[in-house]
Amino acid sequence: MLPFKLIYHDGYDLNLGAHVFPSQKFRLIHDRLLADGIATPDDFLAPEPATDEDVLRVHSPDYVHKLKTGSLSHAELQQLEIPYSEKLVEACWLAAGGSILAGRRALADGWAVNIGGGFHHACPDHGEGFCVIHDVAIAIRRLQFEGAIERAMVVDTDVHQGNGTAEIFCADESVYTLSIHQENNYPFFRPRSTVDIDLPDGIGDADYLAILEKHLRQAFLDFDPQLLFYVAGADPYREDQLGGLALTMEGLARRDALVFDYARRNGAPAASALAGGYARHLADTVSIHVGTILAARDAANYRAKLETKER
Repeated sequence: MLPFKLIYHDGYDLNLGAHVFPSQKFRLIHDRLLADGIATPDDFLAPEPATDEDVLRVHSPDYVHKLKTGSLSHAELQQLEIPYSEKLVEACWLAAGGSILAGRRALADGWAVNIGGGFHHACPDHGEGFCVIHDVAIAIRRLQFEGAIERAMVVDTDVHQGNGTAEIFCADESVYTLSIHQENNYPFFRPRSTVDIDLPDGIGDADYLAILEKHLRQAFLDFDPQLLFYVAGADPYREDQLGGLALTMEGLARRDALVFDYARRNGAPAASALAGGYARHLADTVSIHVGTILAARDAANYRAKLETKER
């Protein structure tokens, strides 16, 4: 049994078939965790969909209406880059509910992972880059609304800059946003995060980890979050089809451990969403995402051991 909860729903799988966005990975991660004995059925919680009120704290009424009624324009549908359907909308509302639940469970238990979500390209008035609505922003706004938190930090290690995150929170000093990403990659228009780390093509493990640690150290000196949302993309992997960095499986595991270690040392509950991943072999993407959950488990267990010694 894991020392925290995993948030998952079968509805996360959009059944896109051979599409470059492998939405079946959510189901495969769930199944791998059970098959390998990493998690038991009791470790999983199923979310309720976010309410429209939750979504409207981040997205414009016009955009939400178009999504709910299937009235997006041809250009708006093209910008999404995934086929529109009622099932798509249901899945995205579920993912947002999953990130809300992950945030709540992290506040209660110290850690939580939404096996899904991390749709960081969604902007207030449109979706893009496989991202329909911004589940992490919706979760932060809901938790702020209900008084559970005042301040949050988003650490985004997806290979693509979190432009939606940056646009949503750019004028909000209560949310600190850090994005470490490949400079020469999507998206092409980039609102500024609190901190943007633009990486050159082909960077490997050692340089990546040194740069990330430097900026994590400074971020926690500059800001004291009551909740960390970790957007843990699998696509900095060297075999990713939509990325151009060169991290290994081991490097990605060390990346995850580094983020969770800074959360632990600074007393910040950590909720994770798994974001992108497009490896040539889907099994690699699944392994990377499972590795993020293992890193969270190890950090949680280490913290528990320290607390036991202090007693």
